[in-house]
Order: sequence, then structure tokens, then C-alpha cells
Amino acid sequence: MAIEVRDLVKRFVLDGPPALDHIETWIAPGTITGLVGPDGAGKTTLLRTLAGLLAPTSGAVRVLGQDPLTDAPLRDLIGYMPQKFGLYEDLSVQENLNLYADLRNVVGEGRRKSFEQMLAFTDLAPFTDRLAGKLSGGMKQKLGLACSLLGTPKVLLLDEPGVGVDPISRRELWRMVRELARGGLTIVWSTAYLDEAELCDDVRLMNEGRILAEGTPRDLMGAMQGRSLHLTKLAAPRRDVLQRALRAPEVIDGVIQGDQVRLVLRDAGQRPDLSLIQAGPEATLVEVAPRLEDAFISLLGGGPGGDSPLAEVTREVELHADLDPQAVIEAKELTKRFGDFTATDAVTFRVTKGEVFGLLGPNGAGKSTTFKMECGLLKPTEGQALVMGIDLKESPSAARQRLGYMAQKFSLYTQLTVRENLEFFSGVYGLQGAGQRLKIDEMIEAFDLGPWLPQRTLDLPLGFKQRLALACALMHEPEILFLDEPTSGVDPITRREFWTHINALAQKGVTIMVTTHFMDEAEYCDRIGLVYRGKLIALGTPDQLKRDSVSEACPDPTMEDAFIHLIQAFQSELDGVAS
Repeated sequence: MAIEVRDLVKRFVLDGPPALDHIETWIAPGTITGLVGPDGAGKTTLLRTLAGLLAPTSGAVRVLGQDPLTDAPLRDLIGYMPQKFGLYEDLSVQENLNLYADLRNVVGEGRRKSFEQMLAFTDLAPFTDRLAGKLSGGMKQKLGLACSLLGTPKVLLLDEPGVGVDPISRRELWRMVRELARGGLTIVWSTAYLDEAELCDDVRLMNEGRILAEGTPRDLMGAMQGRSLHLTKLAAPRRDVLQRALRAPEVIDGVIQGDQVRLVLRDAGQRPDLSLIQAGPEATLVEVAPRLEDAFISLLGGGPGGDSPLAEVTREVELHADLDPQAVIEAKELTKRFGDFTATDAVTFRVTKGEVFGLLGPNGAGKSTTFKMECGLLKPTEGQALVMGIDLKESPSAARQRLGYMAQKFSLYTQLTVRENLEFFSGVYGLQGAGQRLKIDEMIEAFDLGPWLPQRTLDLPLGFKQRLALACALMHEPEILFLDEPTSGVDPITRREFWTHINALAQKGVTIMVTTHFMDEAEYCDRIGLVYRGKLIALGTPDQLKRDSVSEACPDPTMEDAFIHLIQAFQSELDGVAS
């Protein structure tokens, strides 16, 4: 075995609960093993112990037959890429490589060859002079991987390398990792994304410091046979159908998947009563292939349900009589230039009242620039960004009072407690006195923040930071909500909980614009705008975009397949024009 873990226990507080609770596992050489689990499952603690950065409280760890904590030569054989990889953003690509080569004592001819190989392997050779801070998310991950591979590692430990990376970059990352495994490298890849874990040779499903199950993805999915279904031919709104389906005792999980609802049953063959779900007279349950995510949710006892306490404290949105409900958010020939570079190029779309509109695109495509103009964080060079009929360029403060914004990296004050953040943001939005206290109490109840009120925000688990950020964005009961990659890095249970709240807001008439790199999440959107090279290259429902991507090679495309196909087709057109 390349890695052996025997009865491993790790406690950070002497009498506290273990971060790793009697872990026992073995990993074969030349394989890709996925560590999968929610925030706080113990994935990072296990990787840091394997890397020799943490000492076990008890038990034993062996990597290539040696103790990573005490056997110094072993450290040259382990490559470790932490979740927040330590790139120096004010150094160039080449300067970062130089630094890590110095740290790993890679010198002389070996150094030159390593740089040559890594730059070719990661396609970063044309960008050696670019500052790391100016790289796209996917390119940063490639540079992090290159730095981890300097020297001659035989074991590579990757802590959530796919977070914040678009589908095209993620596929490229996987291509590189597969190639490394074929060369004999043993790879441990931690992730909260179950579709990523399906690509691994072997999987360890973790929760609360324990391994719940292990095996190949195929074996783990096979145990779910007969329990994964699509509810099709819906005559009622998808969000209403999902909410009612999740109340059925036979159903333990469900998500929206385009025009359908995907359900997971408690037991094979025990189907819910469709008349109670009220999906329509022609609604039908069709068995589909299980996913690893289905198995994981089942092992955790099921998803969080479909009812949001937030719905009870959210008022129905009523638009002013003279406002067009078909244009609550509007982009008109929206253009943004930075010097000679056009980041957004004449983008036009409309978002209707109560619609969830997804803005997708690869890293660096112009998606975030478009998004920031629509919520008033950037001024357009040309064109108009409007919300509720208000031009953000002309009256930004009036528009901002009508919208809520949840930033990609949660704009919370980390040194303040949970309660202090709630008080601060409610005050910023103009709440005071009894009204402020009432709204804070409602948000504490809706997001179950009571036990965390005295806790510093810095010390919160990721899922609770997400809850708090959304609560702060909703303090002033906005009619419009902007969400910038709100579930990046969170586990499936937390992601479902988040979308239950979003569905509830949409049902109340709140208009929502969201960016995401998670393609299953894009299926929740009513419509999707796909941005590439600064242009809006596709606009439609998730199912329309998938139908537009059908080919002989891919007759039943996923949302990720559609994303990649549409971008590659547009790029081919550009290449044809250029030639």
C-alpha cells in the first residue's frame, strides 16, 4: 500500500470531540482516491496528517512505508496542495516556481527540466511573466499543481482543487491528474463535489471524522439501484412539486433537474403517491441511474427537506404599477472596457419577476464583470444596467436599496461575532429600533443561528458563514437578490439547504441572479445566460441549452456537456472567421 492509516485519532482539544475518529484505511499506489464529505468531516485534517503537518493524537500513519511526521526524507516524496494554496499573488508564474523549487531544493539541470515539464504540462508556458494574482481561477490551480509537483513526489495530496474552477478548467485539471496517476503517482483528492468523486478510482465517504463507506464509485452507486427516479411531464411549477415531493415519507432527497425533479427513495420499490405531490395528470416516475451523490445523501440519512423557514418571514413582492414585471433586471448593450481590453461586449438580456437567472461562463470570460455592473459595483463603459427600472449609472444609491448582494467571498466582518454582523448589516440598510430587533430575531430563527451568536465569524464552518451572509443580504427585504458563486466549496446537504431558501424567495416573487461553476446547481435556474469572450453566446432554459448541444457523440448531454459544447462551438466559429 502507498498509504496506510491505522486507528487514527486526532483531537485539537484534549476533552473535545475528535476531528478524526478511529480512521482505518489503505490506499493503493498509482490510484486516485477521493475523500468526500461535508464541511468539518475531517478531510483536511486527514490530508494534513498524511503530509506530516499534524501529529496524530493516537494511531499510526504510514506513507510509502514511512512516518510522514518523523522521516524527513519522505517530505521530498510528498506533494501537498492545500485548499487555499500559498501562491504569492504579487509574484509572477516563474517567480512562484522559482520560490517553490528553492524550498524543495530543486537545483541545476533537474530544476531546468522540471520547469520545462511543468510549464508544458499545465500550458502555462506563455504566461510565465504574468502575476499570479492576475491569473484566472483555473490557471491558479494549474500553477498550484505545478508547484506541488516540483521535485520527485510519489504521493500527491490535493485539498479541494476544483473549488471555484469552471467546468472546462476542471476537466483539464482532471486530464492532468489522470496522466500523473498513469505514471505511477498516488493521488488523494478531497472534494465536496460528488460528481468529481465519481471520477476517482476509489472513494472514502466521510462525516464527523469517520469513514462511513469506502469502495469504487460504481460499487457505492450500485447499492442505490432502484432508488433514483425522475419525475417527468410536470404540469405544476417545479419548485412547488419538489417542495411537496420532499414531504412524502418515501422520499429522502430531491433536486430540480431542468424541467424535471430528481428524487431519491428511502427504499427501492416504495414510491410516493403522485396525487399528493400534485405534479399534474400526466406526471410520471421514471427510474434512472443512481449517482454517487444519491449514495452519500442516503448514508447521511437524507437531505434537509423542502420547506424553508425563511418563507414564513418573507413578504410577497409587489412591484410598482408602472414597472414592467418582464424587466426587473435588465442589461442593454452592456459594455465594459479596461484600457484596450473589452471584458463585457454589448450584452443584452432581461430577467422577469420571481425568476432565477443563472449567469455562467468560464473563468475570465466576463461573467463576473457583467454581474458586477448589474448590481452596481462597476460602472459600464457603454450601455445600461437597470434594476427595477432604475439606471445604476445614474441613481446607484436608489437602486442599491432595492437589492441584496451576497459576494463570492462573503463580505462579512470576520472579527465580529455573528450577532454583531447581523446588527451591523441591518443598520447599514437603515433598520433601527424595534424593527431592527424584530428582523434580526427573524433571521436568527430562519437560519438557525442561535447557538452561534457569540462566535467570531472567522471561526464559523463554511456552511454557517454562508447562512449568515445570506441573512445579512436579506435584512432589508430586497425585491432583487444577487448571488455570486454562493455555494462554492460547500457540501451537497448545505447546497440543498441553500437552494431551498432560494426557491422559497423565488416563490415569493424575489428576482434572483446567480453565478455558479457548479452545473447541477445551474439546473435550478429558470433560464441561463452563457458568457464567453465578453459576449452572451447562449440564452435559454437549462433543457433548451442541453437540447442545443445534442450530437451523435453525446446524444443525452448533461448541463456540463452543454456548457463545454456551446463554448467550443463558439470558439470554432471565431477560429474559422480568423482563418
